[in-house]
Amino acid sequence: MPETQREPVPRVDTGELDVAHAFLKFQRHCVIKKTEGLTEEQLRTPLVASGTSLLGLVQHLVEAERYWFDHHLAGNDWSEEGEFGMDVPAHVSRDEVIKAYRAAIADSDAAIEAAGDPEAPMAIPVDGNTKSLRWVLAHMTTETARHAGHADILREQLDGVTGR
Repeated sequence: MPETQREPVPRVDTGELDVAHAFLKFQRHCVIKKTEGLTEEQLRTPLVASGTSLLGLVQHLVEAERYWFDHHLAGNDWSEEGEFGMDVPAHVSRDEVIKAYRAAIADSDAAIEAAGDPEAPMAIPVDGNTKSLRWVLAHMTTETARHAGHADILREQLDGVTGR
């Protein structure tokens, strides 16, 4: 089966922060791309035993972006309850979830730019340890790439579309 959504990985090589940020942006883009052209019903359809859906993956990543970049890196309050769930209430539309993800990404990018240095410390320690922007970028790139891979599989099951 031909890969219908394949794109090259970033070719940025201008510095540690630029490279790390470019790869995170690419993974985010891949997640969003997997939702394009599908119906609301398709996006909400769980296709694995865990109940994971494409829209649920995006919802999970909204919370993860906000938790790691807005809360830990930038130091803003974290008032969300839950465990980064993947349940999307029926009254919340796909457009609202995608819009929330894009807004979380914009806020995260602003926090990354404000920190400006891979060695910049996070404002709020995690497990009592202050990590660097470098660590947060590595963690979120890994998290996002992991879920982009899940999204690849779910999308292929829905309509046969493949490729990163």
